[in-house]
Amino acid sequence: MLVTSALPYANGPLHLGHMVEYIQTDIFVRFQRSMGRTCHYVCADDAHGTPIMLSAQKQGVAPEDYIQTIYHEHRADFERYHVQFDYYGQTHCEANRVRSEQFFQAATQAKAIYKKTIVQMYCAACSLFLPDRLVKGTCPKCQAPDQYGDVCEQCGITYKPSDLINPQCSHCSATPMLKDSDHYFFSLQSYQDFLQHWLNQSAFRDDVKNKLSEWFDGGLNDWDISREGPYFGFKIPGSDQYFYVWVDAPFGYMAMTDQLAMEHPNDRALSTIWFQDSVEIHHFIGKDILYFHGLFWPAMLSVLGANLPTQLHVHGFLTVNGEKMSKSRGTFILAHDFAQRYEPELLRYYYAVKLSGDMRDIDFNDVDFVHRINADVLGKFVNIGSRTGSILKKSLNNELSTPDAAGADIIAAILDQKHTLAEYYNQLNYNKAMSVIMRLAEQVNGYIHEAEPWALVKTDPVAAQAVCTTAIHAWRYLAIYLQPVLPELTGKIKDILAVDTLTWADLETPLTAGHRIQDYYHIIKRIEIKA
Repeated sequence: MLVTSALPYANGPLHLGHMVEYIQTDIFVRFQRSMGRTCHYVCADDAHGTPIMLSAQKQGVAPEDYIQTIYHEHRADFERYHVQFDYYGQTHCEANRVRSEQFFQAATQAKAIYKKTIVQMYCAACSLFLPDRLVKGTCPKCQAPDQYGDVCEQCGITYKPSDLINPQCSHCSATPMLKDSDHYFFSLQSYQDFLQHWLNQSAFRDDVKNKLSEWFDGGLNDWDISREGPYFGFKIPGSDQYFYVWVDAPFGYMAMTDQLAMEHPNDRALSTIWFQDSVEIHHFIGKDILYFHGLFWPAMLSVLGANLPTQLHVHGFLTVNGEKMSKSRGTFILAHDFAQRYEPELLRYYYAVKLSGDMRDIDFNDVDFVHRINADVLGKFVNIGSRTGSILKKSLNNELSTPDAAGADIIAAILDQKHTLAEYYNQLNYNKAMSVIMRLAEQVNGYIHEAEPWALVKTDPVAAQAVCTTAIHAWRYLAIYLQPVLPELTGKIKDILAVDTLTWADLETPLTAGHRIQDYYHIIKRIEIKA
């Protein structure tokens, strides 16, 4: 498998909305690896475009230096939340320039690129042709205010910036004028039948297929792939214009695998991974960029003869306390700031509880977050080890025996869910997986409560040891199930259990009688709501 997340834009820090996708993807990748599958996860900062150029100018630095600062901030956030890439780079690199130019040359030879004079938004105050995302106005279809110049986030319609009602320059708020300009176009119309067939044959979810099909109904429009200078990006060969950022950004997926291949020269398969029939390509994206990945990107890949996406995993937006994220309302939470308030890994579990693999929006709520973590992670899962690990340490020399009859039934019930849970993880139904895991943890805690090993150890240490052994077996299996979601916490449990791995294959091998665990210690504290 080759897995990607959408490229974060190198024009500011990551917030909790961004982290939905990277956590969702990382859980999927960790699960695939737990199952023993080869899975490469690549991503990069999307480092081109007019907004980045303007931000760099505002700070009085070169764009190359500006994006480097953002790059290190992004990497630090990913590390905090245990999002691990095989390769994470920047689209402003030679490998990406090469891939972008290869596409342009191949598309030109295929007569899929032509030049056309267009009328474009131009801000006289900024002396700048405005890219789509630097124009804001009212949607011409649904009248939603404050929409970008390429797509309405409310109704999903795509349009030209000049179609907006009352357009404004996002940089200076001036009303832009219309100005002629010669641009390069990619003939997307000529790929409509090809894309329609590909979509119909795909394994995408119905909601993804239905949304993409809406764009086919009115016929696909050819795609403007160039921008005038001044611009921060790659120049189009033989031209003074630049590649539109949405041309070179997706080729960043290919470029990052090229960079990964360079780091592993002995793995010859990596260098041709986009052209191997045996490789599955999984893109994780938000619903706002579906049409780029479901229309433009596969058409561009086909020009190069590369493999098309196997899956588009599309998620919704994040709201905070039921509202759209807003700085003025205090609901715009940076990933770095959240990590100062709470253990960032715990957000992984909270998102897993919410994510169902479809495009529905999910909500972050402080009170609910604290309740979920304390009730589930501590009260149900960690509680199994804390209630019995301390008894094994204090009275039973940390040594396991064999489960009793009731305990054997509990363990069998846990193992009986492994195929169901694997299917939930594969389908990104993390919410269902977490529900099953916590229900199993409740059963284990009920068994411990009935047996009372803390009292039993005083009168029948052999029986108490069997109860504690059952609990530790169960804890290990549940930790295997939760490892993709809580890698650091389950890593601590792995060390306490004195085992080398917590993979799906380990479900087949129980701990033997006589196995000694390490001393249990408090691996997590209850959390409280913090301002």
